Amino acid sequence: MKVLLAVVEAQSFAGGARLVGMSPPSVTRVIAGLESRLGVLLLARSSRLLRLTEAGRRYVEDCKRILLDLEEAEELAAGSNVRARGSLTVTAPVMFGELFMIPLITEYLAEYSQVTINALLVDRLVNMVDEGVDVAIRIGMLPDTSLQAVRVGQICPVVCAAPGFLDRVGRPTAPEDVMALPVVMSSASNLLTDWHFRVGASAVALHPEPRLMVSSNQAAINAARLGWGLTRVLSYQVAHWVEKGELEIVLEEFQTAALPVHVLYQGDRRVLAKVRTFVDHCASRLSGDAALQTVSAD
Repeated sequence: MKVLLAVVEAQSFAGGARLVGMSPPSVTRVIAGLESRLGVLLLARSSRLLRLTEAGRRYVEDCKRILLDLEEAEELAAGSNVRARGSLTVTAPVMFGELFMIPLITEYLAEYSQVTINALLVDRLVNMVDEGVDVAIRIGMLPDTSLQAVRVGQICPVVCAAPGFLDRVGRPTAPEDVMALPVVMSSASNLLTDWHFRVGASAVALHPEPRLMVSSNQAAINAARLGWGLTRVLSYQVAHWVEKGELEIVLEEFQTAALPVHVLYQGDRRVLAKVRTFVDHCASRLSGDAALQTVSAD
């Protein structure tokens, strides 16, 4: 079962072989033997594609459940002597993962030598159940969910630019001032379509036309640092550069409400030691990071 799951996760026999420490021919024989014993085709192969058949999909779901039940049974038997072990899948937005998750993941792995981690850093909403994710970072309000959530901070959307650029063109004093200034935007950002501000008790949405569009948040930040124009990002993404004086936040008094940052995990069954210890580690590190404790303009 573990060999099949590794092949499915890696989407190739060679990749699955690396995950389980076997040779590709050995993995191929294991899968072929499993299919022969079951009397069904689990994986449809072609020269460029490897996908689960319908029977394979059902079998993989059963395998995941069985292996999780086995892991839980072993932890229950071990009682207080249990130590975190096994594979952990974690997801976070790209820049959040690069700035915060990778450092704390490497710390965690150094302490828990029997755990391996697959870090899925993507700027999209990951379905934790469908994609087999154990722990996720979520920014923003949470929908009603059966997932367990630990709040670790809050951040804000901010407009920023290089101090030299602002000295040259003047600092905007009202939201509508951004419409007359050069703007760089990232297509990876969910802040793309409208720039939202608060003016008194009213909400204002502006849609500045970017003269420069880039495909990553980091590229937009780099362009702003080089003095090219204004950009709108999340406060944690530029906290380092603001502290160094390379970027300056403007229009702070018009910022929208702070967005909460949560660590999510599945809590509909007994929480495994690997999940519990990792969530605790995340909560300890993230809640103590000043970049994630933005004070709202409220």
